[in-house]
Amino acid sequence: MHTWIYIWESLCVRGQLRYSIAEEANTGTHVGNIAKDLNLNLQELESRQFQVLSGSKGRYFEVDLKTGMLLVNERIDREQLCAEESACSLSVEAVMKNPVKLHRIDVAILDVNDNPPLFSTQIQKLFISESTLPGVKFALSEASDADVGKNGIHGYKLSPNEHFSLETQRSGESVSVELVLKKALDREKQTVIKMVLTAEDGGKPAKSGTSQLHVDILDANDNIPVFSKSLYKTNIKESAPAGTSVITVNATDADEGLNSAIVYSLRSKDQNQVLNVFEIDSQTGVIKTKGVIDFEERKAFEIRVEASDKGQPPMSAHCKVLVEVIDENDNAPVITITSMHSSVPEDAAVGTLVALVSVVDKDGGENGEVKIDINSKGPFKLEPNYKNYYSLLLDGGLDREVAAVYNVALVASDMGSPPLSSSSSLTVVVADVNDNAPRFRSSVVNVYVAENRPPGHRIEKITAEDFDEGENARVSYSFLEMKMRQSQLSQIVSIDSDSGDIVSLQSFDFEKLKTFQFKVQATDSGVPPLSSNVTVKVFILDENDNSPEILAPYSELGSVNSENIPYSAEAGYFVAKIRAVDADSGYNALLSYHLSEPKGNNLFRIGTSSGEIRTKRRMSDNDLKTHPLVVLVSDNGEPSLSATVSIDVVVVESSADIQTQFRHVTMKEENFSDLNLYLLIAIVAVSSIFLLSLVTLIAVRCHRTDSDFSRYSTPMITTHPDGSWSYSKSTQQYDVCFSSDTLKSDVVVFPAPFPPVDAELISINGGDTFSGAQTLPTKEKVREKFVCEL
Repeated sequence: MHTWIYIWESLCVRGQLRYSIAEEANTGTHVGNIAKDLNLNLQELESRQFQVLSGSKGRYFEVDLKTGMLLVNERIDREQLCAEESACSLSVEAVMKNPVKLHRIDVAILDVNDNPPLFSTQIQKLFISESTLPGVKFALSEASDADVGKNGIHGYKLSPNEHFSLETQRSGESVSVELVLKKALDREKQTVIKMVLTAEDGGKPAKSGTSQLHVDILDANDNIPVFSKSLYKTNIKESAPAGTSVITVNATDADEGLNSAIVYSLRSKDQNQVLNVFEIDSQTGVIKTKGVIDFEERKAFEIRVEASDKGQPPMSAHCKVLVEVIDENDNAPVITITSMHSSVPEDAAVGTLVALVSVVDKDGGENGEVKIDINSKGPFKLEPNYKNYYSLLLDGGLDREVAAVYNVALVASDMGSPPLSSSSSLTVVVADVNDNAPRFRSSVVNVYVAENRPPGHRIEKITAEDFDEGENARVSYSFLEMKMRQSQLSQIVSIDSDSGDIVSLQSFDFEKLKTFQFKVQATDSGVPPLSSNVTVKVFILDENDNSPEILAPYSELGSVNSENIPYSAEAGYFVAKIRAVDADSGYNALLSYHLSEPKGNNLFRIGTSSGEIRTKRRMSDNDLKTHPLVVLVSDNGEPSLSATVSIDVVVVESSADIQTQFRHVTMKEENFSDLNLYLLIAIVAVSSIFLLSLVTLIAVRCHRTDSDFSRYSTPMITTHPDGSWSYSKSTQQYDVCFSSDTLKSDVVVFPAPFPPVDAELISINGGDTFSGAQTLPTKEKVREKFVCEL
């Protein structure tokens, strides 16, 4: 009766349990408490059909559904399962239903020291010449141990004697031994030496095995063959046919005659498998294949070659030949699919388990590295579980209206050259639910509408698609959200709930409204209804519907515009400057100036973009004393609109006769708003205070800085690089003041409506041009400053 110590542990990492148990455990031995480690109620094990799925190696484990314990179901022999592999484990999968959950269980099989070291031969005979020098090494048959790790071969011992010792070499877990002659032999004293070779493993308690060594001492032939190398290394492909040359070994003997004739052979001890696959030419030392080589069965061979001379007694030497088998990609991957559902609802959550997939390739290295992919379209993905085990999961939403059945094709390819592949498929049936909302082609729709179009025209048609059928696909449209108040939007546009046509309810004026936006919602008739929305941005396009307007001092209707110039004026003398603005924008507000003179009179010119009128030459006696000029101001719109102003230029004898009267021109006020009323009340109040404290008010006004005017802002005047002005309001009133000096006048322009806070004063010199958009102060502020300057 064997006594076993069972070791178990549990570790849960990403849904995986890991246990360990010693091999040869009795049937019914507890491996671990799955219910406890997975935090499951014992009552759920039977109701959720808890079961353990074993692989192809056998059903080694079972679960007690009453206790939740994982039990050993049959005898486990680690040496039978994993042979010489240092790590051995069994993987099983625990599956629960309602809902489906997968847990991988990895049970490490621990080696126990149940196998002693064994020698293939109980008696090893060696023939050694008495002339052999100390230090010569002789190969011995090595013991083997089916156990691994510390339970494998740990070392060798030799029974006490005066002539021989052991030399061991360790390479990883492999231990080799050689017999070393440490003292010269004398056949006349002793013809046979008997010793005991003991092999021990590293188990606790340790196990051992023995082999008898019989050394026959030979006489005479005192030179042994010597190989060119003590260790030969080569490789061969596993597909090499019989008769393929592997390697040639070479040994020489310093003797002469038959004592130097070398005969090669493969040692028959402990090389049964090697002798079935390889053979050696006794004369040339060429090693050839004679059997089938399979990398999947054995990855390397260690061949022991012996070279013996023909002396009497014969002398021999040995060497090792390590043959590495090169793996060839001769095994295609094998795919196994286990379906978990008969059908999958189309509203199934992402990550739903559809099937379990495993793939195995018997090749090694890159030839055994497998990559598996889904070779079909569909919302599925493969997620690795453990090594070559995968879960086929739902990776996106299903839509039965698009695809009612999916044929999921899996293709596994190894990394060999050329790669081998295999394929398998799984049919997934999609169960229907109502899951499609109306869809717009884009989240934002830009609409461009020309101004002045009559009300009632369709500005855009909004369309949403619904892939459902019947009532679930019938879509209605409505306003959902907008940037302006609902009352305002309802006065501007309307939408047809069935067709999605958006119709204008008024004519648009670019100068008043440049853009607005709102949201449209599309709702289907399903239960419950589904909806989506789109943002509609409406941009009003400007048309050239505003003529240029001449600014003061030449804009007073019905007034006589005249300017005086001296008779002695040189060429280039400044006469006047015409300024105009256009309520349009862009090229529609880009102005140009043109001058028309009486026929035969070529005395004046005007700046096309600046509007400055200057003389072309000096005056002559033949020139008229009064020159009527007509200035045409036109914009660049299509078609172009224009305005004209007439100026009479009077020639006087000297500059002393030139007088410029102060003009105060007020344009016709078209609008009277609440702001105008407030401004009027403010002016009356300020005037009352002015009458009561005139002196103090004058002093304060005279020392007021320009910052006092920064509290107001007005609609914007934009100046273009060519000197023209554009004004953003369609209806304006201007008050214009200029000084008596015509050659250099300070012109101030301001609108009639009461401006908001943060306005700035603009003073325009005759030769200056605007460099950007600036705002103007109120009438009252400009008049007060003008009084101070006077």
